[in-house]
Amino acid sequence: MPENLPSSSVGLVRPAVMHFDEPLELECRRVLPKYDLVYETYGTLNADRSNAVLICHALSGHHHAAGYHSMEDKRPGWWDTCIGPGKPIDTNHFFVVSVNTLGGCHGSTGPATTNPETGQPWGPDFPMVTVRDWVTSQARLADRLGIDKWAAVIGGSLGGMQAMQWSTQYPERLAHAVVIAGAPKLSAQNIAFNEVARQAILSDPNFHGGHYYLHDTYPRQGLILARMVGHITYLSEDAMRAKFGRDLRSGRFHFGFDVEFQVESYLRYQGETFSRNFDANTYLLMTKALDYFDPAREHGDSLEEALAPAQCRFLVASFNSDWRFPPERSREIVNALVARGTDVSYGEIETDKGHDAFLLHIPEYMRLFSAYMGRVAEEVGNGPA
Repeated sequence: MPENLPSSSVGLVRPAVMHFDEPLELECRRVLPKYDLVYETYGTLNADRSNAVLICHALSGHHHAAGYHSMEDKRPGWWDTCIGPGKPIDTNHFFVVSVNTLGGCHGSTGPATTNPETGQPWGPDFPMVTVRDWVTSQARLADRLGIDKWAAVIGGSLGGMQAMQWSTQYPERLAHAVVIAGAPKLSAQNIAFNEVARQAILSDPNFHGGHYYLHDTYPRQGLILARMVGHITYLSEDAMRAKFGRDLRSGRFHFGFDVEFQVESYLRYQGETFSRNFDANTYLLMTKALDYFDPAREHGDSLEEALAPAQCRFLVASFNSDWRFPPERSREIVNALVARGTDVSYGEIETDKGHDAFLLHIPEYMRLFSAYMGRVAEEVGNGPA
């Protein structure tokens, strides 16, 4: 727990809830009659409301991106590395909004919340949501907050896909899009990993067709396995070798199927922790949203045409050891933007940390990110004195 909050922290923060009574027509052709979005804000909105930055989270993320909810918190928000005074997303200069996506499991309306028509949890009856739907709901939140145009929309992984969607769905409403460790669409291999994770959940006897809330249980083993599969893909081979190698917990073989290697222990711990904190139905929804994202699909598979509406400037960043969303996928985005004459900056960071690198303090990454966001701050008149 933090005895004294560091000067680089946004400090103690509290989530807020925005309720919407206006029906939301979803891409799956269903309508959500009303919904809540949970979000947090850091920093101060300037007089002309030009310094607002939107943070879009990845698969297992949420609205709590920075700071602490209480002095008893053991860890800060998931992107505290990058958000706060003096950090790349500098709250001395920006007003930061971080929102839990629709269908999430950390307060926004989703499968675990109450279906107003039945009085029971939505469960598997919650409609399928897409990246486009998330962006539509985020735009409505921006309207409520009085933000006509974002200085930047920023995200890593699935969050980067949301930033890309913002650039084409509401091109006049953002000045910059920052896409980190992203991809223009999932590869067949990535879809396969997601399907294995989903099947682990769906086949768990405690899943109960998605209505496990009514049985006072949850598909614990399925979630553990899903997280273990996912977590392996977020790390690089070099990182796993450096962290675990073939180290044994007790120094000798036991010739059984219990945990013997340190990497096994780590994966089981990660899976168990995740299973207690994340909703299984939300996991299914989020992975499907990942699978469905493909802006080029409606443009003859031309990413160049799909990105044509974009008016903002871009920062695209990748990591050389990321085999889940490798650098060549980021370069696809860059090449399509360059072909359109769009202003785009690109950085490929050398690190052994894999896909999770976008969450970590890697000096070269921090310098690139800080330099770009410093330019954004200067544009809105909130740059360094």
